[in-house]
Amino acid sequence: MFPIYGMGALLAPIGTAVDRWIGQIRLRPADRIMRHGVLDMVLIFIAEYLSGMWLRSQGICPWDYTGRQASINGLIRLDFAPLWFLTGLLFEQITQKEKNIFKD
Repeated sequence: MFPIYGMGALLAPIGTAVDRWIGQIRLRPADRIMRHGVLDMVLIFIAEYLSGMWLRSQGICPWDYTGRQASINGLIRLDFAPLWFLTGLLFEQITQKEKNIFKD
């Protein structure tokens, strides 16, 4: 699981790249937090789904959400969205020192 969670270190650089790709639009801090939180949440869902598919194919997937509310193929739960939104923002703050998304 460590390599999977370790990919959270990539969220800040990806968020910075997206900011550059979109351009230098002046955003309020709340808008920047929303953009980064949604981006992080989607990236975490994608990583969880893809890694879960691979781990399941190897017979070693440590999670199975089959039969749970808002489960997709037993690999991710959409009701975890708020948790992944906040977790992504936390990972960005921990791993990115030069730019604080909570400041303008």
